Amino acid sequence: MAEQKNISFEAAMEQLEQIVERLEEGDVPLEESIDLFQQGMALSKVCHSKLQNIEKKMDTIMKDNGESEPFLVQDDEQ
Repeated sequence: MAEQKNISFEAAMEQLEQIVERLEEGDVPLEESIDLFQQGMALSKVCHSKLQNIEKKMDTIMKDNGESEPFLVQDDEQ
């Protein structure tokens, strides 16, 4: 699990997709299915955590003077 935290979001998603494909095939033995499911859940948590961190970073933008401010989306219809 420690090495999964250092994995990139893209690599984690790719591994997760491969696990899902294997499980969807339906010919994986039960014991291996459980192991794959657990690996998939761990990868899912890593992806979720990375997305949350990015969202936090995106909530704040830097001004030209280096100060940060909240990022607000403005509607075009005002």
